[in-house]
Amino acid sequence: MKQIKINNNYLMLKDWWETVDLTNYEKSFFNREIISFNQQLFRLKEKKIRIGTYGKSGVGKSSILNSLLKKDIFKTDIINGSTREIQVQELTLKDQTIKNIELLDSPGFDFCKIKFPDKIYSRINNSDLVLFVVAGDINRNEVKEINSFIKDGKKLVVILNKIDLLKTNEVKEIIENIKFKLPKDLDIPIIINHKNNLKNYITKTVNQYGEILLELNSMQLADKLFLQIKEHRLKRRQKLAQSTIGKFSTIKASAVALNPFILFDIAGSYAIDTALIGELSKIYGLNLKSESTRKIFKNISISNLFLGVTQVSINTSFNLIRKVILMTAPFTNGLSLLPYGPVAIIQAAIAVHSTKILGKLAAKEIYRRSKISSIEPFIMIQNIVFKEPEIFNHMNFYLSNRNLNNNFMSFLP
Repeated sequence: MKQIKINNNYLMLKDWWETVDLTNYEKSFFNREIISFNQQLFRLKEKKIRIGTYGKSGVGKSSILNSLLKKDIFKTDIINGSTREIQVQELTLKDQTIKNIELLDSPGFDFCKIKFPDKIYSRINNSDLVLFVVAGDINRNEVKEINSFIKDGKKLVVILNKIDLLKTNEVKEIIENIKFKLPKDLDIPIIINHKNNLKNYITKTVNQYGEILLELNSMQLADKLFLQIKEHRLKRRQKLAQSTIGKFSTIKASAVALNPFILFDIAGSYAIDTALIGELSKIYGLNLKSESTRKIFKNISISNLFLGVTQVSINTSFNLIRKVILMTAPFTNGLSLLPYGPVAIIQAAIAVHSTKILGKLAAKEIYRRSKISSIEPFIMIQNIVFKEPEIFNHMNFYLSNRNLNNNFMSFLP
């Protein structure tokens, strides 16, 4: 059953990725993220879990991994900062569904000679499980880094290292202080690196949670890539949409100001607004039929009093005024034509303002209807039934922060 579940989730993500239509520019722009996601998809298929170590310089990350491997693979030194870049080594477990573990060693996040610290964090953050190594009570910077992983929905374990010289009561006090600084609604394990404690814990965790962690991390990476593509497209389309709204505003203002006939004015405005919605739908990748375009325009006009009343009632009133001005001109020797220009300018200004409002509302509605693909990773994550409260709580953090931080309305015109 577990094997079938992994295969199903792999196929779902593979199918999703195949529905995402990227331009050549987007493929180049997101090259690193695409490679990272494809690597994760391959690990999901091969059932290979990735465990990353993270922490300050000198806390013993490399030594911990060497003890798990029972080999001196990762470089260690008495001088802090012996690890300058990400290093990878595989660990094989016997008699388990997930038999291969990819171990990542990372430089200390406080080491000043790291060239690209964001890339280091990103690679560790792409791990299925993070071992956050400390050598005593945690400081403000360590708490900040831990919270960053938690917000990303990362399953995290705190490893307390280098406690050989400490007394039992001192170790207990350190653990209590660490717990006090961590989120209260998350039960983050604190494992003492002593004898076989760590290896036993990792073996048990991989056996119990390895598959669900691998699946969830794959879906998270897909969702993050999806959000990045979405934001990038909206930013690029925002300028084009604003330019299009401006162009239609000018056309409508000219038509309204110069046309003295009420019925032609209303019909012309309706046609221009409908055409604007059609152009915006193309910009946002939703090619609407004329019937759908008219329906959006109708819904927006009904729900927005300004558009519904202003464009018809006020413009009709101004057109009547202009008609009276024209009719009385012969009897006033043309003096009644003096207000004609200001009235036309006011109508044009109203037309510009109402068109801009319509354009913004239409872009918002079209964006709501449009999708990058037919299946979204976020929906896959929501549909997973969690039986493990430890994993469920971590995912709740991810889902809540995902909804909070990804409001794309600011990227609309």
